[in-house]
Amino acid sequence: MMIFNELTEENLFLYAAKHYRNPQFSDIEEFYEDLKRFKYIKRLLNRYIDQGELAERLILNHTIVVFNSFGIEAALSILDIKLADKHWPIIKPFLVYLKYIKDDQYTGIAMNQEVINALRKI
Repeated sequence: MMIFNELTEENLFLYAAKHYRNPQFSDIEEFYEDLKRFKYIKRLLNRYIDQGELAERLILNHTIVVFNSFGIEAALSILDIKLADKHWPIIKPFLVYLKYIKDDQYTGIAMNQEVINALRKI
């Protein structure tokens, strides 16, 4: 059994495969599609940063699928690798909203108020 002392870009694929838990898994393409959702989340966060366009429902949908497919701990670890510091104030309110993290986790990261307001309207 492979033990991951430190998660890196080099061992991320194996880590993701080890933690993938999709009961309807039919082929490897589904795994790749679910893994790509991390990239989609990052792209949506970048769109908000660059253009001010927040697709909160799309971010929620991708986040829910990712956390259901990989589990909370693994999904958070993969997000840690995939996202830059500038993304965390935006993604953190989504993670709190979905109860994947608590308010007292990631305390050094302030939450984006516009994102909080958008999530309150849902």
